Amino acid sequence: MVFSSVTFLFYYLPALIILYYVAPQKLKNLVMFLASMVFYAWGEIRFIPVMLALSVEDYVCARLMDKYADHKRLRRLFMLISVGSNLGVLLFFKYTNFFVGNLNALVGGGIPQPNIILPIGVSFNSFQSISYAIDVYRGTTNSEKSYYNYLTYTTLFPQIIAGPIVRYVTVEHDLDDHLLTADSFSRGTRRFLIGLGKKVLIANNVGFLWSQISTGAAGEPSVLLYWIGIIAYTFQIYFDFSGYSDMAIGLARIFGLTFDENFNYPYISRSITEFWRRWHITLGAWFRDYVYIPMGGNRCGKLKQLRNLLVVWALTGFWHGASWNFVFWGLYFAIILIIEKFVLLRFWDKVPRILQHIYALVLIIISWVIFYFEDLSAMGAYFRGMFGWQHVPLWNKQALYYLLGYGLIFVLAAFFATPVFQKLLIRLECSARKPVLVGVSLGYVFLFAACVAYLVNSTYNPFLYFRF
Repeated sequence: MVFSSVTFLFYYLPALIILYYVAPQKLKNLVMFLASMVFYAWGEIRFIPVMLALSVEDYVCARLMDKYADHKRLRRLFMLISVGSNLGVLLFFKYTNFFVGNLNALVGGGIPQPNIILPIGVSFNSFQSISYAIDVYRGTTNSEKSYYNYLTYTTLFPQIIAGPIVRYVTVEHDLDDHLLTADSFSRGTRRFLIGLGKKVLIANNVGFLWSQISTGAAGEPSVLLYWIGIIAYTFQIYFDFSGYSDMAIGLARIFGLTFDENFNYPYISRSITEFWRRWHITLGAWFRDYVYIPMGGNRCGKLKQLRNLLVVWALTGFWHGASWNFVFWGLYFAIILIIEKFVLLRFWDKVPRILQHIYALVLIIISWVIFYFEDLSAMGAYFRGMFGWQHVPLWNKQALYYLLGYGLIFVLAAFFATPVFQKLLIRLECSARKPVLVGVSLGYVFLFAACVAYLVNSTYNPFLYFRF
């Protein structure tokens, strides 16, 4: 069950809101936990026992870390048990097929392929639990005394599938207080609707175009058609993922919780360094705080700093999927970030801003080719097509047809990928004039109606981050 579905919008969510708001304060976490179990069981009931077993182990290890606060070795042991268990689950479910396949390729076969199915959201859930164990060990937070509360935290349905990665310290007090107000409900609903519009009206439309071009169903190829396709995917992955994050953050506000922001208009960046400060913010912060800094960060000389950057970005890529293209994708960014850090950014302010934006956007668009194609030969073929190395024309009738047909939505996607509309919307929502506020409210109603109309009439409604 995805947020952008009729089942969720008209059955699951309204029923949960009613139950949650009428439930006594002491039972709200129970309602949220049961709702999360129903939500997850809708598609992955087989993984629920593993999730619950890990929650018990993480809770007990954290409590023991607090109990033996003066015994450093015991605290470290319990932290390692918790972290190791979550990493073990992640490695088993997500990477066993990859490791076996590569080992067979090296030794010439012989090991049966297990074909383990990837549980939905395992990457996000594992990283969230690991952050809790390490934070308790470091003393950043105390362990949660109520297993009931911890279970609610570790199974929260708004972010369990695709983030943002929510640390326990972020929602610790919300799990006790449940400060439900008309303002939080209103803000959460508006944020959810904006995310729904991003996903349904923009990501789905440009995603359909990308599916046609990437599979060869768009007709005779040309250089222009290849660029139209990857630009469509560039918009799709941003509006799909940031739209989901908006919906998750909005749902959290509706239920009295506060999640961290996950995107900050990354396509307005003027460097790749800036891009990664704006893209998937909670993942970048996780690797910084739990991998890069513990390895020494930038405090141990240039050679070790280079090593740390390469390791962290290889892991960042590998976290996204069990395939070599994700590792290459991570290393691609590592190399660019290293060049920027030690060379480019020293004189970057002297470069015209428009050239900075073009530089960043071209490198970002190229990165999505690496990210998308798990088949390295298909990736190479697409790159050859993009750069005219495949004996195809610069443009043709098919390319012009798709450019004209999708030109408007490309312009709208580019506009909404900037903060201009958000600033205008905030100004309108803060207006004291009643006609303006009524107009804004009607705009949200129209947005919801447009999304529902699309969902009812279209069968194309993928969610990219299910595979991560």
